[in-house]
Amino acid sequence: MENFSLILAIVVVTALAFDFTNGFHDTANAMATTISTGALKPKVAVAMSAVLNLVGAFLSVEVANTISKGLVDETGIRPEVIFAALVGAILWNLLTWLVGLPSSSSHALMGGLIGATIASAGTGAVHGDVLVTKVLLPAVAAPIVAGVAAMLATRLSYTLGRKAEGKAAAKGYRTGQIASAGLVSLAHGTNDAQKTMGIITLALVAGGAVAPDSDPPTWVILSAGMAIALGTYLGGWRIIRTMGKGLTELQPQQGFAAQTSAATVILASSHLGFSLSTTHSVSGSVMGAGLGRKGGVVRWSTATRMFVAWGLTLPAAALVGALAESVTGLGDWGTAVVAAFLIASSAAIWKISRREVVDASNVNDTEEPAGVVTTAIAAVAPPPAGSLADDLTATIPSPAPAPAPEPVAPAVPPAAAV
Repeated sequence: MENFSLILAIVVVTALAFDFTNGFHDTANAMATTISTGALKPKVAVAMSAVLNLVGAFLSVEVANTISKGLVDETGIRPEVIFAALVGAILWNLLTWLVGLPSSSSHALMGGLIGATIASAGTGAVHGDVLVTKVLLPAVAAPIVAGVAAMLATRLSYTLGRKAEGKAAAKGYRTGQIASAGLVSLAHGTNDAQKTMGIITLALVAGGAVAPDSDPPTWVILSAGMAIALGTYLGGWRIIRTMGKGLTELQPQQGFAAQTSAATVILASSHLGFSLSTTHSVSGSVMGAGLGRKGGVVRWSTATRMFVAWGLTLPAAALVGALAESVTGLGDWGTAVVAAFLIASSAAIWKISRREVVDASNVNDTEEPAGVVTTAIAAVAPPPAGSLADDLTATIPSPAPAPAPEPVAPAVPPAAAV
């Protein structure tokens, strides 16, 4: 590989660092519901997800080509622009991980790339039609489609399993949930790992290491797959807690419906080359599954914070990417300053996260408040079948027995008159 300069090497290493953060940031997408319902133990779940993410990275390159060939004009991009884009994406990933919000790593990456590209080459270097059709529209449609599908699938599952024996049905759904979680992990590898492949390939083209319009080299596919798998194995426990317990309480039927719906949407988008957010798809399916069960509710306070994070992801990452590009454009010393800022900020976020550790031992513990809407819905929800008699017994006490009459002393006859 000719012309593999120092800055290009820095960009590749930074891209793999982003891929690593993408892995632990998005572990919740595949395994949060499986862990929350008890279908798999936390450590087993993340190990399984890591392996399948690696396998999925080798199944397609359509999304990688969307990033490297379609979103921006690759002929006017310098390696420093790619580096600045990655800085914006990594910092947004770490900040949202710190507060436990499942935002989109994909949109963070694309936002950083768009902001850095505009700062470097102007708005004309961004292909607006690709941005709209393959990024923005899927971002809106994915959670809606996945949510509706999960809600219908949940209702169908409860209807078909109404007469099934309780323990046997729960065991069957847990088995199905494990299979569907594996499918989501595989789908995540085919979609999210490819985004890092695309960004590295774009950097290689910008640095003159590969020819324009090239597919990702094999070493890029392998390294990106390994990085996202390692990040997945470490587990993004904070976001797993939010996705599994913070949005709604899921039963095995709901978990199975949510993951199957999300996997279908993600795999279809990967086949079409849409740079879809797996976070949006899975979050939408989890909320849909929560609403699909009679009496089920969604914690809208958590959902609202999540929606706000989704809306801020693209512009926030774009702003940081643009600022980073303006500094790297000053020369090698500017690139060094941005690199030092990225390392220092990442270390500070990690240190703050140690104040309240979330790991495999406490990931299913949550103190998320129910909120006004959830409390009101739960108050008027009908009781489950078979619990009416128990509720009446508990709320209407039986009458207390009447007190025994006090003993009456026998009458003493009056003394006889003398």
